[in-house]
Amino acid sequence: MVIVLKPGTTDREKDHIVQKIKDAGLMPHVLIGEERTVIAIIGDERAFQKQALTALPGVEKAVPILSPYKLVSREFKKEDTIVEVNGIKIGGNNVVVMAGPCSVETNDLLTSIAIEIKKAGASILRGGAFKPRTSPYSFQGLGEEGLEYLSEARQRTGLPIITEVLDPRDMPMMAKHADILQVGARNMQNFKLLEEVGSQSKPVMLKRGLSATIKEFLLSAEYIMSAGNPRVILCERGIRTFETQTRNTLDLSAVPVLKRLTHLPVIVDPSHAVGKTYLVAPMAKAAIAAGADGLMIEVHSNPAEAFCDGDQAMLPDDFKQLMIELDRIAVAVGRTLSLGTPASTASTP
Repeated sequence: MVIVLKPGTTDREKDHIVQKIKDAGLMPHVLIGEERTVIAIIGDERAFQKQALTALPGVEKAVPILSPYKLVSREFKKEDTIVEVNGIKIGGNNVVVMAGPCSVETNDLLTSIAIEIKKAGASILRGGAFKPRTSPYSFQGLGEEGLEYLSEARQRTGLPIITEVLDPRDMPMMAKHADILQVGARNMQNFKLLEEVGSQSKPVMLKRGLSATIKEFLLSAEYIMSAGNPRVILCERGIRTFETQTRNTLDLSAVPVLKRLTHLPVIVDPSHAVGKTYLVAPMAKAAIAAGADGLMIEVHSNPAEAFCDGDQAMLPDDFKQLMIELDRIAVAVGRTLSLGTPASTASTP
C-alpha cells in the first residue's frame, strides 16, 4: 500500500504517520517527490486498515499496490529514478556506457584499456576481480589484487568502477574499492547477497538471471530495495533459450517492458548476451533504440589473449567508432549519450 500525503504536510505529521506504521509492525519507505511525498508500507497490511490511515492528519489517500513487487513498481513511484555516481547520472534522458575487460588481468593492461575507453567517451570502467565461472578450473579472477588495480585505474582516469560481488563476506573489501556493486546473473536469486548489497549505500546493478522471468527479476530488485538501498540499476544480459548460434538470447523487449513496470534505470549488456564480437555493435545500437538507459560493453586490446570471454570483446578502435554511432542513435531517439571524455577532445591522463 502507498500513502499519499497532502501538499504542505508538516514533518511532524509525516513522522507521526511513519511511527503509526512502525507500531503496527510494518516497514515504511518514505519517498519525497517534487510535488508529493508518498510512504510505501511493506508487510502484512491487514494489520492496518485503510480507513485508519486516511484518518491520520496529513494523509490525502491510501492506494493499494497490486503488483507483487512494491518499491520497484511504477505504482510506488511514477517518475524515473536517476542513480548518480561520482556526478554521472544513470537514468532519465542520459545514456551511459560502461566498458572495459571481462576480467582484470594485469595492472598495465587494465590502465591502458581504461585510458582508451575514456578517450572514446565511456563514463564508467567495468572489470571483474572475482569471476564466477561455469568450470572450477577456469580463471576465477585476481581477487583483492584485481580490486587494487581497478582503484589505480580510477585514480589515473577519473572513471568510477563497477565490479561484481560474489560473497557477502567480501562486502567490506568490495565497498572499499567499488563505486557500483554488480550482482551477476548467477546470483540474481542469492537472497542473502541481495540483502547484503541492499544494506549498503553504494549503487547496485542487478543482472537478470539466465532463465529468470521479468517478474522474478523485479522481485530480486525488491529484495535490495526492501533492505534499504534505493539506488538499484537493472541489467538485461540475455536469457537462455534453445538457440545455439549466440551465447544467450538478448531479450530487447524486456527494456520497454521494464520501463513500463518499474521506475528503475535499465542497462543492456550486449556482450554477454550474444557472445560474439561482430554482434555486439548491432545489439548495442538496437538497445539504445529500444529505450535502454545505458550499455555495458567488453573492450580488450588483445582479445585473442584475454583470460576470459575474448570472443565477445571489442578492440578499442572499434569501440571508439561504436561510440560515435551510438551518439547519433541517442540523438535520433531524443536521448543524450553521456560522454565521459569525447574522443575528439580527450587527452591521455
